[in-house]
Amino acid sequence: MGVVEQIHAKLHEAFAPVELEVIDDSEAHRGHSGYQEGGESHFQVRIVSDAFAGQSRLARHRAVHEAIGKDIIGRIHALALDISAP
Repeated sequence: MGVVEQIHAKLHEAFAPVELEVIDDSEAHRGHSGYQEGGESHFQVRIVSDAFAGQSRLARHRAVHEAIGKDIIGRIHALALDISAP
């Protein structure tokens, strides 16, 4: 299972989102710091879930990082997050 699928599965399980999109944006960073051949270094995540209602932006980011887990976070270079409640 690739990193996109792993991130998707972990976020889906943790937050039961109404919308979830995980994009491997690594190719757009070819030649930049952190790029690794084969991709799976730069990601964009867009998630919408009731679980984020009433949370600050920082709390939402912390919750997403915790759900993804240190193992995956430690293997990637960049993670752009768009997190909201419906």
